[in-house]
Amino acid sequence: MQAVTERTDWAGADGPRFLARPVHRLWLVSQALSLFAFFQTASFNPAGGFFTLADNGVPNPPRPGHVGVERQLHETTRMVHCFAIGHLLGLSGVERNIDHGMRFLWERHRDPKHGGYFWGVDDKHATNAIKQAYGHAFVILAASSAKVVGHPDADRLLADAMEVLLSRFWDKAAGATTEEYSADWQPLGDYRGQNSNMHLTEALMAAFEATGERRYLDMAESIAALIINRHAREQGWRVAEHFDASWRVDRDYAGDPMFRPRGTTPGHALEWSRLLVQLWTLGGRANAWMLDAAKHLFLKTVDIGWDKKVGGFYYTLGWDDRPDRADRFWWPCAEGIGASAFLGAVDGDPAFETWYRKIWGFVNNHVIDHRYGGWFPELDSNLAPVNRVFTGKPDLYHSLQACIIPLLPPEGSITRGLIGHGAASLLAG
Repeated sequence: MQAVTERTDWAGADGPRFLARPVHRLWLVSQALSLFAFFQTASFNPAGGFFTLADNGVPNPPRPGHVGVERQLHETTRMVHCFAIGHLLGLSGVERNIDHGMRFLWERHRDPKHGGYFWGVDDKHATNAIKQAYGHAFVILAASSAKVVGHPDADRLLADAMEVLLSRFWDKAAGATTEEYSADWQPLGDYRGQNSNMHLTEALMAAFEATGERRYLDMAESIAALIINRHAREQGWRVAEHFDASWRVDRDYAGDPMFRPRGTTPGHALEWSRLLVQLWTLGGRANAWMLDAAKHLFLKTVDIGWDKKVGGFYYTLGWDDRPDRADRFWWPCAEGIGASAFLGAVDGDPAFETWYRKIWGFVNNHVIDHRYGGWFPELDSNLAPVNRVFTGKPDLYHSLQACIIPLLPPEGSITRGLIGHGAASLLAG
């Protein structure tokens, strides 16, 4: 079935910002609550950790060779983070989910012999014993969010994850993280990636907010300087994804389509745009280049990454800016929402409000599953749901943050915003 051609160059420009309108703010809260309703109970795995969910909200079955379902590190950690947000919002019962995830991280993902955290585990053993910087970044995020809500094991987890980061992953000379190791910490190649460093920037900011330790903010700033102020600026505000050990851009690299696709990924440029506003604010607005870069990244990406015919962001582009993987994933839209909201709050350019409305309109019309709940992870070029890279509804993290981030001042993370301003401010603005 062919997609209906819609006007994607217009989203209304009348009146005050949507975020100044009480009904829109109420709608955002309602969307967040519907996501918790979809995930909170159904994802809880009595054997530990969390299930991923099928399209209709039931747990996905185990894969052949696994004892029970596999739990991947980024999934467990993101759920802890999201349910910490739920606690700050005042949702009843999410403390069980936080504690459940924290216990599983320490008792099952953590490697008691060599240290660090396994990428994948099932009910009995490690299904993938690789130690990845990407996953460890999310351990830091989960621990930081758990600390904000007062979980008794948060300090232990954060201290352990930080020790692993500093002793195993962090490259002080580069000011960024290395990538992946075997279970006993043998390096697995010379690859360096922006994706793990981007999420580590997010996690380090959260750790700074949770602990007050300035060194974590300094580390986040050094990553941003390398990935964005140096490389993205050199590439005309395209975010290079793949590098060699000397941090030279590798334009020919093509890896796992979920985490290391070839070319450029518009969603990551949008994500960086939001993170840079947050980093700029946390640093006392001292680094003016961050806000300038955030605006350049956003405006460049919506120009080259948005399908001007039917809408949505292409998953990846070639270095010629043409679509490479033309399917539309949910998370670039989520990141575009957060970035446009933050930029619209600190800059008067009406383009940010226009894009905020436009992206949310696309999400509501095409990405939100109004029958079963949750968001479709992938749409094809005709905007029909497909499962090529993802299965079912794999994620609460991106979609939830898209609902909550716009409701808070651009002064830091969601958890800091909810602590500082209170959940009541979500409706009042």
